[in-house]
Amino acid sequence: MTAQLPPPGPRFCRSTCARGPLGRGAFAGGSFAGPFGRAGLRVAALGLVAALAACAPAGDPRPAPADAPQEAVVPRPSGAPESVRQAALRRERAEEARLAQERAAREPSPASATMRDYLAGTQDALIAKGRMKRDDGSSAGPITVAALTDDFVAIALRDEYERNGAALVRGVHDAPLRRWAAPVRMQVEFGPSVDAGSRVRHRADIAAFAARLSAVTGHPVSLTGSGGNFVVLVVSEDDRAAVGPRLSQLVPGIPATDVQAVVDMRPQNFCTVFAYSAGSSPVYSRAVAVIRSELPHRMFQSCVHEELAQGMGLANDSPAARPSIFNDDEEYALLTRHDELLLRILYDPRLTPGMREAEARPIVQTIATELLGGNS
Repeated sequence: MTAQLPPPGPRFCRSTCARGPLGRGAFAGGSFAGPFGRAGLRVAALGLVAALAACAPAGDPRPAPADAPQEAVVPRPSGAPESVRQAALRRERAEEARLAQERAAREPSPASATMRDYLAGTQDALIAKGRMKRDDGSSAGPITVAALTDDFVAIALRDEYERNGAALVRGVHDAPLRRWAAPVRMQVEFGPSVDAGSRVRHRADIAAFAARLSAVTGHPVSLTGSGGNFVVLVVSEDDRAAVGPRLSQLVPGIPATDVQAVVDMRPQNFCTVFAYSAGSSPVYSRAVAVIRSELPHRMFQSCVHEELAQGMGLANDSPAARPSIFNDDEEYALLTRHDELLLRILYDPRLTPGMREAEARPIVQTIATELLGGNS
């Protein structure tokens, strides 16, 4: 959907998309994003070393030269070795307590563990029904120019929600063509509870798909360590409660209702993306995606593919789109050839941001005919 952010911050238009059994685009039900980073455990075993060092004889055991200046020998208080040992023991116990706290913080909370089990069961159920396919959709049959044109109009030139005051109201309506003009710099941030192994795997998935988006659209899309304009936030049930300040940094002026939607994200929403543009401009300048860290790998990849592609400008979903991830039936988990064609059309220079259906449809049909070799 598209809406303006209120003063005092910069004004933005916004497109939102969410994914889950309630339907991608079920933003009104709650969904959004989060950040952070955490160092790994630091192992210290200094207590015994300190104690031994304190008890070791001072000075070099070899005889000093005859002309060497003699150091005064200061007698050590009789209680010093024991006090040092006690101090070292206290430090060791304090370090053990700190490490125990870090280990406890790393373990998933009951809420996060329950969410992980729920999502794993959801993925298993979808796969058992023949959904969440990972092929390119070629087995679904040929794509026609008419179908590709209609799908583009339904997905790129429609919105599923509109803002009514502070509320988002469902209702499909016409929308202008929206996309990025500036290079897209994707920045990946993780909630504190996301472990190091998951971070490496998730970042690799996002990096690979960013490269694919760049190749398909012909528009620059890359990963960056900081200063990104498209932030992908991977967070757990435990991380979202603290995400508000970070969201306000990423999108100054973001409505409080949008932040609250992240905090109140419903279990049925797996992931979502918000794309913003300045004022009433149809050109995106910022986007924030949120993906649950508890998702099993196939569902995580599926969220990466859909939310990042929707954040490029394919903001809506259509039940008629097939084979496509822009469909609420979850038939396909990953971007299909049909979806790549939609992205190529979106970033074709013959289309310009702000175009409505009447102006864009004949151009879209021409591009689709070229891409499909005239297949009607």
